[in-house]
Amino acid sequence: MFSFTVLAIAFGVVFLAELPDKTALAGLMLGTRYRASYVFAGVAAAFAVHVALAIAAGSVLTLLPHRLVQAVVGLLFLAGAAMLLFKKGDDEEEVKAPADQSFWKVSGAGFMLILVAEFGDLTQIMTANLAARYDDPLSVGLGAVLALWAVAGIGILGGRTLMKYVPLRLITKVAACVMLALAGFSLYEAIAG
Repeated sequence: MFSFTVLAIAFGVVFLAELPDKTALAGLMLGTRYRASYVFAGVAAAFAVHVALAIAAGSVLTLLPHRLVQAVVGLLFLAGAAMLLFKKGDDEEEVKAPADQSFWKVSGAGFMLILVAEFGDLTQIMTANLAARYDDPLSVGLGAVLALWAVAGIGILGGRTLMKYVPLRLITKVAACVMLALAGFSLYEAIAG
């Protein structure tokens, strides 16, 4: 089953949660040093791996009793909102430059950077939560991967320009509000069950 509504929700939540993340800055830094298409290929592949792992984890959660899953998902969304609201400003991480500009070196550097930096990250946890909440792995997975790719593209091609017009604080607060709303819905379903 495929749902554009679930896809749009997953896209919105993951996009807003990932936009202020350090990996968008890492993509921006790689994109300023190397050919954007090479960087994007590696980053996109790493995000696809992360989404697949998150969907698998979320699908396992659907095997548990519905009320328990909704309670856990609600608490995790609350934790995600709290992380966004109360996190300290991240310092830019140093990105090691590949020795040459070949496709495999540049895309490999992007892939490894994102694979390591994003493992267990908020967006991966949110994707697993959404997969458990909606029991629609295809829609959630597609929405999440498109959101991550969109943020990577923005970061690689023009993150500095976006940040001039849209304050990072505003993006973070909007993402936290969306997660609070999803937490409320999940906890209501767990209680009302």
